Amino acid sequence: MKVLSIWRSLGVALGAFLLVVASLASQAQAQTVADIIARGKLIVAVDTTTPPYGFLDADLKPTGFDIEVANKMGEALGVPVEFVTVTSPGRIPALLTKQVDAVVSIFSITAQRAIQIDYSIPYAGQSAVVIAPKSTQIKGPEDLVGKKVGLTRGTGEDGLLTAAAEKFPGIEILRFDDYSSLLQAMVSGQIDAMGGGDYGEIYLKKAQNGDDFEQKYILKTFYFGIGVAKDNHNLRQWLNTWLFTLKLDGTLEALSMKYRNQPLPTLPVF
Repeated sequence: MKVLSIWRSLGVALGAFLLVVASLASQAQAQTVADIIARGKLIVAVDTTTPPYGFLDADLKPTGFDIEVANKMGEALGVPVEFVTVTSPGRIPALLTKQVDAVVSIFSITAQRAIQIDYSIPYAGQSAVVIAPKSTQIKGPEDLVGKKVGLTRGTGEDGLLTAAAEKFPGIEILRFDDYSSLLQAMVSGQIDAMGGGDYGEIYLKKAQNGDDFEQKYILKTFYFGIGVAKDNHNLRQWLNTWLFTLKLDGTLEALSMKYRNQPLPTLPVF
């Protein structure tokens, strides 16, 4: 009887656990625009370590280009936005596990990522570049041989510079989980060069020896889309329509000037 009682208690506990898991899952996995509106909130993954796209203001509130895009998405749907903070490697898992409805986090559109998730049309873009102190002579990947090169794990720069290291043995790649850690490593001299965006606040800082930083060469131009779960055609189509209107009325251009201090590049469509 005692054993039976224990098994019953375990069964009750397991049942309660499964109900909690199911409840949490149902909170996050809205599949359509109607589901999101009915739930009463939009859940969006963002990265607050990548200024000017995502960062914390003086009141420690998320702000930046991507944050404003997400908030405007919520306004268009008529619901508040709940932010879930992720790092670059956590963006795809957040969609695969249905923790969020969308990812707005300088999410470069690539064919490899599109195997696992779906993208909206581009809403912004930038070039991935190699950055180093002005006194460091770097004109191409061959000049990175013998140097420590930092990058943020899971970014477009990661793939490009990893490929360069395979082609030119001797390039030492150091991966960081977020952009702020990468910047600190660059400023403190832990790395000789870094892969990053052409928007980087790194240009406002100085190297350990007082030298200014500069862009050395362009790796590739990337375009950012809003990520959604695979085959969520309803939400993706709504996002495409909504982003189309933001392009036409100048909203995206205004955000680019506000946060990047430069116009948007010409955005392709697909």
